[in-house]
Amino acid sequence: MDQDQPKRKQLIKVRSVWAENLESEFELIQQSIDKFPFAALDTEFPGVIHRPKTNPFLLSPIERYSLLKSNVDSLKLIQLGLTLSDSDSDSGSLLVWEFNFKDFDPSIDLHAPDSIQLLKSHGIDFEKNKSRGIDTRRFAELFMASGLVCNDSSVTWATFHSAYDFAYLIKILTFRRLPKSLCEFLNLVRIYFGDKVFDMKHMIRYCDSLYGGLDRVAETLRVKRVVGNCHQAGSDSLLTWQAFARLREVFFAKDGGERYKGVLYGLEVY
Repeated sequence: MDQDQPKRKQLIKVRSVWAENLESEFELIQQSIDKFPFAALDTEFPGVIHRPKTNPFLLSPIERYSLLKSNVDSLKLIQLGLTLSDSDSDSGSLLVWEFNFKDFDPSIDLHAPDSIQLLKSHGIDFEKNKSRGIDTRRFAELFMASGLVCNDSSVTWATFHSAYDFAYLIKILTFRRLPKSLCEFLNLVRIYFGDKVFDMKHMIRYCDSLYGGLDRVAETLRVKRVVGNCHQAGSDSLLTWQAFARLREVFFAKDGGERYKGVLYGLEVY
């Protein structure tokens, strides 16, 4: 890792999506997906309100899923970030979106206060989300028709510690609580997102010198955040994609890390 990431000629813009431009932005996604089949995902949500009674590292995948289900069933999504690339490396063109949802109201909905304060400090405006934000049901309808999901596994998904990301999306796309069992949940992830799902947090277990959260891993890989702030879903999805591309270049040059696809960190079932 003696080289920094290459300088990019493209000026990257995070496209902020609200109720008033939701339809037009999904039209762009639908028009682009065939040429941009590589995607990265990130979500922002109100923290966790159900915590384990024992050391979380001692929990089994089934116990971790039960805890995840309790939290996701009780809480509402705040933001979703999506980055699309036309190349499996970091040299391609990129499109970045940040979807802002109206469902969550910190004055009445369950949340972890420290998480909400953190999101506020990084620029999330909850009053603006309430007044101009997206209804998750309409988002789900457009997401399903976009070509991103249920698309014969044509999209490659890059994520970081993504169990909660996929859980919130599955909840929104199915209009119901998460399934009771871990196996049912993982089956839905495969049905909707295919088998080309990569979770960097799982992959870095097999990489010397890589550990910690997204920002630490990106810094170690010498990948710089080029737009936005941490804990903003659009910016985090972009950093996830660029760090993932760099990770595969440095540590998985032979096979792109194919042997680690389909495994979500914390819910490892092989």
